[in-house]
Amino acid sequence: MQYKHRKLIWQIFPANLVIILGAMLAVTCYVSSAVQNFYYQQMTSVLEARAYLIKGQVNELLSSSNIDALRSFVRRSGRDARTRITVINLDGDVLADSNEDPDIMESHKTRPEIVSAYGGIPGSSIRFSNTLQENMLYVSVPLLQNDYSSGTIAETIGQVTGVLRVAIPVTVIKQTLRDIQTKIAFGAIAVILIAALITFLVSRRISKPLEEIKQSAERYSRGDFNQGMSLQKSEFASLEVVALADAMNRMAAQLNERIRTIIQQRNELETVFSSMSEAVIAVDCEERIIRLNDAAAIIFCVDQKEAQGKLIQEMIRNVDLQRQIKEILVSFNPLQDEIISLDGQQKRFLQTNGVPLNDGSGKNIGVLMVLNDVTRMRRLENVRRDFVANVSHELKTPITSIKGYVETLLDGAMENAEDATNFLKIVVKQTDRLYAIIEDLLALSKIEKEAEENEVVLELGSVRQVLESAVQTCRIKAEGKHISVAIQCPDDLQANMNPTLLEQALVNLVVNAIKYSHDDSEVVVRAEEGCRADGRREVIISVEDSGIGVAQHHLPRLFERFYRSDQARSRKLGGTGLGLAIVKHIAQAHGGNVSVQSEEGKGTTFFITLPVSYIISACCVAAMQHAVFTLYL
Repeated sequence: MQYKHRKLIWQIFPANLVIILGAMLAVTCYVSSAVQNFYYQQMTSVLEARAYLIKGQVNELLSSSNIDALRSFVRRSGRDARTRITVINLDGDVLADSNEDPDIMESHKTRPEIVSAYGGIPGSSIRFSNTLQENMLYVSVPLLQNDYSSGTIAETIGQVTGVLRVAIPVTVIKQTLRDIQTKIAFGAIAVILIAALITFLVSRRISKPLEEIKQSAERYSRGDFNQGMSLQKSEFASLEVVALADAMNRMAAQLNERIRTIIQQRNELETVFSSMSEAVIAVDCEERIIRLNDAAAIIFCVDQKEAQGKLIQEMIRNVDLQRQIKEILVSFNPLQDEIISLDGQQKRFLQTNGVPLNDGSGKNIGVLMVLNDVTRMRRLENVRRDFVANVSHELKTPITSIKGYVETLLDGAMENAEDATNFLKIVVKQTDRLYAIIEDLLALSKIEKEAEENEVVLELGSVRQVLESAVQTCRIKAEGKHISVAIQCPDDLQANMNPTLLEQALVNLVVNAIKYSHDDSEVVVRAEEGCRADGRREVIISVEDSGIGVAQHHLPRLFERFYRSDQARSRKLGGTGLGLAIVKHIAQAHGGNVSVQSEEGKGTTFFITLPVSYIISACCVAAMQHAVFTLYL
């Protein structure tokens, strides 16, 4: 049941007002009753005094049996005193009456005041008068034989000869009492109004500081701690209220400090949580997502706000991840494992670390999963394995050949001069091949080291001169296959470059084009200026042939060390498998990149893209570090 609460002033003021009204009503009733009783007693005493004033004369006239004189005296005295006077004998007959004819009046023997007076005791009563047809206050005193003075009752007992009764209408008394009661009522109303006003002011004085405390508490509940309570300066506030305000001010200051600390810590945790490269997912005991960071949202392609409160099975459809979460929820033990997530057509390898999630009291409330993307590491491991296998294979082949022919010579082939000469020529050829591999490895290592240490010196120079030098170097090889090498480049085209390294890269590309081109064909070396998407200018150098081409599935790995799209043909043509890798790292050392377009049977085109203005920066150094790391894994 919901109760409707009222303001404090409307709890104090009405209650006090009711108390005041009740008290004043009780006092008024009591005072009215007391005044009425007092007035009746006073009137009774007054009437009794009036009776005693004429008692002697009445008694004297009654003793002399002068009834006419008695009646005349009674009428005259009653008129002067404005009081009804009646004289009754012991038989109850009315002997004289100031207002009525006594001869026609009925017996008064049974009247209560008369009965009391017969016993020698003054009596009084208020009752309806049948004679006058109105309520009257009657007071009667006994008439004693030979009593002309005010003797005591004890001396005259048994000597009663009649009764003297005096009376006045009650209407007069009631009118007087009504006037008195009206004055009392108006006084009570005035007192009630004044008391109500004072009570209201006192209630307001009590409730106002509490209302200020309530308003301050509402500000505190909204997080506004800038304005505190200032009841210390208020003369209306009581000691308890001021103490309460001081306590709330201290509480507000502590809350403000703690809230600031909590907000700061939350922001710091939020920053750390959001900036973590590892994916973090928090799940409750019902397998509903409590929170996930940006990295997790990107990996699993979900919306952070939409995912909160949803089942993990609904938002992340990875069976292995779901299984690990269930296992941790059942066993409450940490778990390390690995899962695979599909990123389009590519596999993403994720190392998972899951621990039970506990609250401050140690109660388990879910699971915290941290997923580290180890895809690059896996790829680097694959590259390392391929590199080790390829370099071992490339070095093993000439060494095995050299070893075999040397052993053949030692076994007696040296005695045959012609065979010995042929074998030695083969040994020299394999030695040259081994030397070329080592030379290319050293060249590649040197390029990477210079790029890493920012030792590659770039200068603004003519691109055409570099192209002509590279083509001139390859002229003999081209003439051997009757291949023409054409240059298409503006004379004024310039770029920031290292001429020696760029020439080496172009020589590798042109030699490669000549090797895989048909006889009597043409190789085109072209350079032109282009524009990037961000508006920066760049120089694009391309080497195009119309040779055998490269299958599409080989293109992504074409610039890896010792990677051959056609191993038998490449070795037959004398390649080391490092030429394109050297080209790639020379382009990266210039702040550019290398790419390839090819169609099997129709030729291949290699592109080197160089920025027009380039300064070796941290991103280039990072790229070189990555290259060095990849090479030596």
